[in-house]
Amino acid sequence: MSAALPVTLIVDGAVAHVTLERPEALNALNRAMAAALERALEDLAASPAVAVVVRGRGRAFCAGNDLKEMPSLGREEAERLSHRWEAIVDGFARLPQVTIAAVHGYALGGGCMLAVAQDLRIAAVSARFGLPEVTLGFNPSYGIARFLDVAGGGPGRDLLLTGRAVDAGEALRLGLVSRVVPDEALDAEAGKLAADIARCPRAGLAAAKRVVAEIRAGRTGDAGGSYAAALRDGEGAQARLAAFAARERGGTSAAPARPHGGAPGTGDTPR
Repeated sequence: MSAALPVTLIVDGAVAHVTLERPEALNALNRAMAAALERALEDLAASPAVAVVVRGRGRAFCAGNDLKEMPSLGREEAERLSHRWEAIVDGFARLPQVTIAAVHGYALGGGCMLAVAQDLRIAAVSARFGLPEVTLGFNPSYGIARFLDVAGGGPGRDLLLTGRAVDAGEALRLGLVSRVVPDEALDAEAGKLAADIARCPRAGLAAAKRVVAEIRAGRTGDAGGSYAAALRDGEGAQARLAAFAARERGGTSAAPARPHGGAPGTGDTPR
């Protein structure tokens, strides 16, 4: 993607990087960014990457949906736009890759929902999370169920119904993020986490994500069936089990094999 676009996607081996590129507007979500994110999701779905880092350029992760677009929206258009953004955040949640939000500065409204749509979240000390929609006279139009899942029923309703923002420390206590790091260390820590995850076979990670999605949807998840399929059909699992057995027998393998000589974690990627 061109750097002039509102979103850039760079795939570097087993790790992909999605960057929101509207720093002058604190990466507010507008129609142009929606189209760019839709293209990025299509590219990611076809990518052999194992992990994805989502970040914002400039002083914020994402300050939410662009308020400048809202006054001109009619009812039907507003509903269509809401469904479009819902599909985008759901699209991130459905990716086979493990996705990581690297959050600094504001993650408000739609920006907070975009962060919550990722599998994992790392916050810089400067991060601020919130859903200010009720202070403007309307409700968040997408992502509420997932937000309550991540933040917990009581704390999630607190943020939803008060419109208040929380700092990185409180976000950690609420479970909105899994770790807090200094601002200057955010990119490095997110990159390290992505690289560590990308060493795992992709099939197992994708299977675990499918089980979680099934459970969220009120189904059993069939963890046993997913486990059996990944165990028997995933080349990555078979290679690593063989390497483990070789070590147990006194073999010389020092690390799990990487099938096909590919990048870490990509050996069982469907072709």
